[in-house]
Amino acid sequence: MRSSRLWPAFACALVIGAAPLFAADWPTFRGPERTGISAENNLLQEWPESGPTLLWQAKGAGRGYASAAIADGRVYTLGDGSSLADDKDEYLSCFSDADGSLVWATKTGSAWNKGQPTWQGSRATPTVDGDRVFVLTPAGTIYCCATSDGEILWQHDVKADFGGKKADSWGYSESPLVDGDQVVCTPGGEEATVIALNKNDGSTIWKAVHPGDKGAGHSSIVTAQVGGKKIYVQNTGGGPIGVDAQSGELLWSYEMEPPTAFIPSPVIKDDLVFSTAGYGLGGALVRQVPRGEGKFEVEEIYPAKPDLANKQGGVVLLGDYVYGGADGSNRVLCIELITGDVKWEARGAGRNSISAAAAEGRIYLHFSDGTMVLAEANPEEYVEVSEFETPSTSDRPAWALPSIANGRLYLREDDSIFCYDISAE
Repeated sequence: MRSSRLWPAFACALVIGAAPLFAADWPTFRGPERTGISAENNLLQEWPESGPTLLWQAKGAGRGYASAAIADGRVYTLGDGSSLADDKDEYLSCFSDADGSLVWATKTGSAWNKGQPTWQGSRATPTVDGDRVFVLTPAGTIYCCATSDGEILWQHDVKADFGGKKADSWGYSESPLVDGDQVVCTPGGEEATVIALNKNDGSTIWKAVHPGDKGAGHSSIVTAQVGGKKIYVQNTGGGPIGVDAQSGELLWSYEMEPPTAFIPSPVIKDDLVFSTAGYGLGGALVRQVPRGEGKFEVEEIYPAKPDLANKQGGVVLLGDYVYGGADGSNRVLCIELITGDVKWEARGAGRNSISAAAAEGRIYLHFSDGTMVLAEANPEEYVEVSEFETPSTSDRPAWALPSIANGRLYLREDDSIFCYDISAE
């Protein structure tokens, strides 16, 4: 069942320096809480003119837009057509966080070559949980592999096994959620909109059905706690839904006009859910309201406002304000969450769309041309503190979201992963 190969480690890493290790991993898409926000302290509040120190550059990540997942001294991502492989297939790859050298690579299928060239390639970030790593390929196969050597422990085709369907033709992009013994993902469609599998053997725990579901989007599931109940909140192709984390019962849904693609993950604050998508749809805010006997409904705070659109880079919530890119442009937005009012809008230093993360009162903005910006999380005005250009030579857009772990910043740009020291210690 195993399909794994180890490429020469000496060929895949350029080590620039060394940095101390910390204790704050980033084991899944948008970090441990899936908010895009790091809880770390003692990070640089501004960078040198040339940017923070580049510790290492790993090559061999392959073509694609998956972010880096960091756990237990290793870095994981998904990509096809690796510069180190003798084929163009897709691999789940594991690198050393000490120097970027390749530890192992496991074949997960053929390259994703549908659509325009910039739409092609892998795009789902792996999720690491102890001695296992989970990933969903664009073709729709979820793999559970051993972190030690990449051995495939179990797998499912979410289309063949669960009747899954996408709401668009761009392939699956979701990062599976691991919650206790459950690994949860979104096949999409009316047969099994969301599923929970036993993380140990892949057996089915429950299936959640959303009648009339348009199909899976590109979002990854986040959790909310409302009325004493844990709720999985997900943006499918036609808007957000809420699912009982224990039973899989569909608790609520909020229909939005289906955009070309629903990409960003929901943002949660207490009982509030902010969902935004690009292509002119915009952002909407709803409140999850318990109605007794385990029943829920949602109250609309405001419907989708086109000026709150975010295409693919995601947004971060800091205090009462949402920060991120405006649709697919290089414009940065600050939105007051509860009102949906745009507090300011400004053009950033880079070009085209923006992927966002945050830490210690700063927002990290990765522009698709490779420009990296550190800006204030300031609801009064847009203030860019620092910027630098990555040394990437790829002509494909840099759409992967930044990862922040253990005093380091990780940027995936196609076949390369760049690791920067952003610790102030």
